[in-house]
Amino acid sequence: MEELRKLERVQKVLSFMEIQGLSCKNRDSDRFFANFLLFMVQPCGSLSVQCKCDLVYQYLHKISASTLEMALHLVIEDSQGTFPEYSSQFDPENTSYGSIQNFQSEDEAVIKHYAMQKSNSSFEDFVNLQSDNGAIIKLGSMQRANSTLEDFCRSYFMFHGMNANQVQSIFMYLPILYFTESYIYQLDTLNEKQLLRSTVDSLETHHLSSTSFDPLINLLQQQGLMTERIRNELKHGIEYWNLERKLCDELTTKEKLHSEDVMRAIHLKSFDYRVLNLLVYQLRCEPVNELHMEFLSVSEFLVEVSDDLYDYEEDVIDNTFNILRMFAGIFGASKAPAMLVKCISDAEERYKSLCGALDPELSVSCWRRHEEATREGCMKEGKVVGKWTIPPIIVNEEMFRLQASANKEEN
Repeated sequence: MEELRKLERVQKVLSFMEIQGLSCKNRDSDRFFANFLLFMVQPCGSLSVQCKCDLVYQYLHKISASTLEMALHLVIEDSQGTFPEYSSQFDPENTSYGSIQNFQSEDEAVIKHYAMQKSNSSFEDFVNLQSDNGAIIKLGSMQRANSTLEDFCRSYFMFHGMNANQVQSIFMYLPILYFTESYIYQLDTLNEKQLLRSTVDSLETHHLSSTSFDPLINLLQQQGLMTERIRNELKHGIEYWNLERKLCDELTTKEKLHSEDVMRAIHLKSFDYRVLNLLVYQLRCEPVNELHMEFLSVSEFLVEVSDDLYDYEEDVIDNTFNILRMFAGIFGASKAPAMLVKCISDAEERYKSLCGALDPELSVSCWRRHEEATREGCMKEGKVVGKWTIPPIIVNEEMFRLQASANKEEN
């Protein structure tokens, strides 16, 4: 009878949430929030509802998932597998809250995670250790993710009605976004190390597979954030890295390159931004706006091309994917710039058309951000604002690498 009363109370709160526009349209999320609301209205000494709200607002930002996991570990140790103080609220047999065995398995995963952080950082170790719930990221990967996260907040938050200049907007979603981008950068670093290997055999010996993202996927699933669309974008990341290595190897060995592969690669390259953007939709319980995604896809293409032009010499040295390198390999040094200019012009026309379809206020914000980013880029490069500059084609890449290496040794 008591269980029926509990279910009835939860159902009433779920109906209330729907009326108030508080529903996330996700069964597990709504159930969690309903139970949280019921918890908040329960009597607790002399605390009023307002006092409880103030306490949650004051301290919630100090509580992370790891904090809860450590607290859970202490509760399990002290209670030896039971929750006597809260047994009336948390029934171990109730699958809505999870069994004690599930809690214990999650706790063991946390301990395993901390133990694995002390392991070596070789490619083989990383692949072997990235299993189950043991998602690992290192400080270097977080440092590399810094600029991307900053740009993402400044360029994408406006599409969610958020202000990137407000600390609350950033830190509300930063942990999961930072972890995700850092994990992606860590895999990207491992992939880049393989690009400098000279033979096909060595490239195939250590490759990133569809399972490389499994630890991150498991983590996002535990947080209730994983969607099929996010999963597909992560698959696109693996496809991009494998395609990058294929194209760079073909360029090095003078094999025939295909323009379809190059254009596929440049469009896949921004998969991490799309993953982050889809995560924000999930974190905010918002439906995906397809117009915004299409507009941002064109914007991402133009940004990737701009970055490739800026990083051209560095990408030649590192033997990484660069659209200008690939166009030179396909069309030759004399025709490559003109072919790339045509791609840029077509994308810019599409960008202007889609920008006109946006909400006027959002459209203005996008142009302001575009001009801001362009000025910042030109200040770094010492170039004129609003001008595309294509660097001279490096015809003999191997000689250029040798000269760069010699200069580095001299300095």
